[in-house]
Amino acid sequence: MPNTYQTQTLDELDKSILSILQRDGRISNADLARRISLSQPATHARLRRLEERGYIDSYVALLDREQVGFDMLCFVRVSLKRHQIEHVEQFRAAVQKMPEVMECHFVTGDFDYLLKVVVRNRKELERFLVRKLTPAPGVARVYTNLVLSEVKSTTTLPLE
Repeated sequence: MPNTYQTQTLDELDKSILSILQRDGRISNADLARRISLSQPATHARLRRLEERGYIDSYVALLDREQVGFDMLCFVRVSLKRHQIEHVEQFRAAVQKMPEVMECHFVTGDFDYLLKVVVRNRKELERFLVRKLTPAPGVARVYTNLVLSEVKSTTTLPLE
């Protein structure tokens, strides 16, 4: 993960490259070079430098979850019984093994963790909550919110 100094050293061309790649990770080096008005070798060198410095974490295909059968998107708030480091680590290790959990965030407020969870249907949600999440080490309470519709969902960071 880049530090503050590295973030400050991004010039406008670097930001343009990153913005374009966020929208189209499959763009060819030639097309990218044309879009930023730079030679292909110079564009390639900048791209490699951005990768090496950790600005680019990975290249992925983002799937439409509903098209592949995951109709239910949920946000699950979890409170732990105890906050000793071994309990926290056990919970985090358990969550890492749950493929239904797309994101897990340690947060401030009335609960400890916020999970973004996808399942195919109500039965899968019940199975996930009853058999996987609730029995996970250290879990005291679980609160589930079902998403009725996604108003905005993006992976694009506002660089400009």
